[in-house]
Amino acid sequence: MRIWLLIGLVIACGCKKSSDSVIDDDPPAQVVMPAGAEASALAKANNQFAFELWRKAAATPGNLAISPFSITTALAMAWRGAKGDTAAQMRAVLHFDADAGVIGPRWGRLSRAFQDPGRPMTLRLANRLFGEAGYPFERAFVDDTRSAFGAAFEPVAFASGADAVRVHINDWVEQRTEHRIKDLLGPGVLTKDTRLVLVNAIYFLADWANPFRKDSTVDQDFTVGATRKQVKTMHAVAHYRHAKSDGVAILQMPYKGNDMAMLVLLPDRADGLTDLERTLDATRLAAWTAAMTPAEVNVSLPRFTVDPAEPLALADHLAALGMPAAFDRTTADFTGIARPPDPPERLRLSGVFHKAFVKVDEQGTEAAAATAVSVTRVTSMPPPPIPFTADHPFLFAIIDTASGLVLFLGRVIDPS
Repeated sequence: MRIWLLIGLVIACGCKKSSDSVIDDDPPAQVVMPAGAEASALAKANNQFAFELWRKAAATPGNLAISPFSITTALAMAWRGAKGDTAAQMRAVLHFDADAGVIGPRWGRLSRAFQDPGRPMTLRLANRLFGEAGYPFERAFVDDTRSAFGAAFEPVAFASGADAVRVHINDWVEQRTEHRIKDLLGPGVLTKDTRLVLVNAIYFLADWANPFRKDSTVDQDFTVGATRKQVKTMHAVAHYRHAKSDGVAILQMPYKGNDMAMLVLLPDRADGLTDLERTLDATRLAAWTAAMTPAEVNVSLPRFTVDPAEPLALADHLAALGMPAAFDRTTADFTGIARPPDPPERLRLSGVFHKAFVKVDEQGTEAAAATAVSVTRVTSMPPPPIPFTADHPFLFAIIDTASGLVLFLGRVIDPS
């Protein structure tokens, strides 16, 4: 039988704060910020996995976005029920430095800290297990997953109504992503043989610390392939963290409160994105962000939206990264999730699907409000602002500024 792992995800950057229509499955737990070393270790694992997976997914044409944090969350839930080689391979791919009983609670604490309602932004995460009613799921797995990840278990009837369950799961995801992620599961994706669907959904919305003036947005050239086209481009001159290294300009634009920020990674060459995607890893990104210094920057950044029609299928990528056992009919060992006496009823991962929506405009997705402007006597003319002109394809990432964890990663090939 089959276990489906789905990741419904990422909504970013709107023009105003959202309503409170998303329903929480459980009352909010007390926010306990993880220790610095604990958060840093989780961020390091997440980011190593993020760039390894990105290099696999980057073959997908056009604009693209993923949420490594969401994907890791969903896989970590499944990993709690993995045993033997299946568990060892998943741990290696996810770069975790401890076993599932330790990582789960740590990941839960980090997730709750990110959702602290005291932060001046909206970040919601929701997890749920949709399981076949009457199937012999291990009580410890159900209880531990709810305790660590806040994932409620909902009994459903795949065997007698897989398509109705598909519609129900799609509705659940749509509710928890403010209607941004629709129809995550297409017809026929779930069957009578499906036994469990693990879902993670993320909704993110934040205002820039330094909003762009709408009356400064103008049509400007952007290189798309071998041509140039006019796109709506935002402009601002403000203090940001900035660096240049290895033929790449890096800009950090914080959101209100400075807890989160967007990184924009712009190759010097208009055709340099492929090389950047091929060589970028967690170590290199950490070195670049550490090298950034505050500067006055003249920013030109296109408005853009990443809104894929279809989800990414990640199973082959994950198997190629080193966890093939989880998908293999004969080797998959998820006996921590269920131990049915009939071997054909044993579980394996049969699909991993991921979908992300990202929107960036003048008001949303930025950081830097806490830019301190000191006033001193004028002794010389200040240097001119550093130009940062994103008029050709670039990468972007939204990060937690304290730990450096990448919540989502994307690229813009064509902003229009």
